[in-house]
Amino acid sequence: MDQIQAMRVFARVVETGSFTRAAETLDMPKGSATKLVQQLETRLRVKLLNRTTRRVTVTPDGAAYYERASRLLNDLDEMDAAMTQASGKPSGRLRVDVGSSVALLIVVPALQDFYRRYPDIQLDLGVGDRPVDLITDNVDCVIRGGDLIEQSLVARRIGNLALVTVATPVYLAQHGAPANPQELEARHTMVNYFSPRTGRPYPHIFEKDGQHIEVSGRYKVSVNESNAHLAAVLAGLGISQVPEFAAQPHLASGELVEVLPGWRHPPIPMHVVYPPNRHLSARVRAFVEWAAELFAQHGMAGGRAVRDVAAPPARREPELAA
Repeated sequence: MDQIQAMRVFARVVETGSFTRAAETLDMPKGSATKLVQQLETRLRVKLLNRTTRRVTVTPDGAAYYERASRLLNDLDEMDAAMTQASGKPSGRLRVDVGSSVALLIVVPALQDFYRRYPDIQLDLGVGDRPVDLITDNVDCVIRGGDLIEQSLVARRIGNLALVTVATPVYLAQHGAPANPQELEARHTMVNYFSPRTGRPYPHIFEKDGQHIEVSGRYKVSVNESNAHLAAVLAGLGISQVPEFAAQPHLASGELVEVLPGWRHPPIPMHVVYPPNRHLSARVRAFVEWAAELFAQHGMAGGRAVRDVAAPPARREPELAA
């Protein structure tokens, strides 16, 4: 038995609550994962997990073993990362989750530059606006926008996301341009974006000269994915606030027109977020630094040092990555 591998499998089963999920995240057959844990239990002469047909739970002995094993596995990972970092060649598999429009318009077009710098990193890029569980889904880090609400994670603020209020020329010809945010409630149709996590729509927020106004407004369509959100605005279905980097080409071409230019949504902080036990990974560190530089190139600079997250409730949730 490979005891270190067996410990990794056991730890993943505890974290995911499932042999199937643990095997998937470790890229091995479920039968192999089950056998390794059974061999570990035989070696230790204790029962680590309670198994039923419906779920897997950790025993008191298993919980104590997991606490010490996870520390040991983290130390091993950090030791390997330190050696890799010392060699100046981060390598291996990196699982990153990114919001849809950030992936489409910012990250993916720049990946050739990332691979020129780090040719030995294999990147698994999860794309979507729905939030993921970093531990359960075995994700190394995520890029997300919004104030952070999750505790006990580590984050690096890499920039600020600007939103712009837009509509199509056809829509404005039919309905007129609003003179102030209050008119949006009474006279206009909005395109709403609702939380992929809670299902609640986000308000449209306007600030000017110390004034703060939130508008919900009537809508014909509400979506929970950023590319579809922009597509609905481009289809003339209403007015909405979209990321400025996504709207810019359409503003330049005349497909969209900025509405209420004197009123702005407050900047949304953008973060790379990752579990505490992965903060020394050379792969994660390389990606974080590259992402911060990339956002600065797109005029969204605003990063600051790595910090532990203990944030107040968010006005915008962290999945709103655009």
